[in-house]
Amino acid sequence: MAYNTELADRVREWLAAVDHINVEEKKMFSGLAFLVNGKMCINISHDNLMCRYDPELQDEVSEKAGFLPMIMRGKQLKEYCCVEPAGFKKPEDFEYWMKICLEYNPIAKASKKK
Repeated sequence: MAYNTELADRVREWLAAVDHINVEEKKMFSGLAFLVNGKMCINISHDNLMCRYDPELQDEVSEKAGFLPMIMRGKQLKEYCCVEPAGFKKPEDFEYWMKICLEYNPIAKASKKK
C-alpha cells in the first residue's frame, strides 16, 4: 500500500483545521482514505489525490489541471476523480479540491454497512 506520506500529512493538517467534522483514516483503494463523518471524502493513492465531489461539478473539475477520470471496472465513476500533483501543487489549487470534497460530504451517500 503505497501513498505519499507528505501529501497525507497535508490533507490531515487541512482537515484538522475544520470545525465540527469527525475524521477517520482508513487504508482503502490502495492508499489512505480520509472519511469525514463516516463517508469517504478524499483519498491519497501514490502521489495522487482521489476526490469525491458533487457530480454537478463534472464539467468544471474536468477542466482543472491534473484531473483524471476515475475508472473502475471499465466504467467512469461520476462523483470521483484522481488529481495528479500538478493539479494541487499551488496552495489555492489544493484548497479548491479539499473544499469541493468537504462541500459534497454532507449530501454524499454513505456506503452500506456490512
